[in-house]
Amino acid sequence: MTAVPELDEATPPVRGAKRRLSGGTQSSSGGRQGMFVRLSSDEKQRAEYWADKRGFSSVSEYVAEAVVEKIRRENLDYDLPTLEIARLNELVDQVAALAKNSANLERVVTTGLDSLIGLTRGDNYLLDEEDGELV
Repeated sequence: MTAVPELDEATPPVRGAKRRLSGGTQSSSGGRQGMFVRLSSDEKQRAEYWADKRGFSSVSEYVAEAVVEKIRRENLDYDLPTLEIARLNELVDQVAALAKNSANLERVVTTGLDSLIGLTRGDNYLLDEEDGELV
């Protein structure tokens, strides 16, 4: 989609300043201004198809909604698609599993070292004298 703005020739544009569009008339529907957009025949046909499928009253309304949606995406204000949500949930689950594995490994190492320290002190139940009876 290529927008072709008509520049206001009364004032020369200042470098870094935004250019004003001429012919932008203010309509009565929500203070919207008109804009001229050129589309290839293929893009126009697709826009007409989707505008009809989504129930828009005209292609212009569909294009206006598309511009608003594109601006929201540029501002990173959009809903995550299902696949991205699923992948993010999978990564969260993997991090939680990694934390559990790390805690289990810490517990095993700690109890193992406690057992070795107990063996060197001689206060381990394995070093107790047997009385010959099986319990």
